[in-house]
Amino acid sequence: MLPRSPRILSVTWGRIEVEGLGAVKDLKAWPGGGRAWDWNETGTQHYPGVQPADVEELLSHGATVVVLSRGMQERLAVPKSTVDEMHARGVEVHVAETRAAVDLYNSLADSTQVAGLFHSTC
Repeated sequence: MLPRSPRILSVTWGRIEVEGLGAVKDLKAWPGGGRAWDWNETGTQHYPGVQPADVEELLSHGATVVVLSRGMQERLAVPKSTVDEMHARGVEVHVAETRAAVDLYNSLADSTQVAGLFHSTC
């Protein structure tokens, strides 16, 4: 049996509560686990936004579907090149405002190998 992705229990400005992980500001979640997303690890900024290096850890845990949040005010960019790279690797990608991204991710968590990056502020 494949590991299930942890459910996101709640999201408010600056806080994401995750099943089995507790609360974080920004989140990386994947089948079987997750952790706080530290933008400094890859030099992520609102622009140019989510880079392939940000997603690599998700794919290394077996994700076949990835949900990327753009923030509560959609200020986090997701370059077409990042999406194209995941598509080239056979990964289904969804990009949405944070609350919508959480809803989509949770709806997929029990039935597919979903992962996601979630930004809880702007």
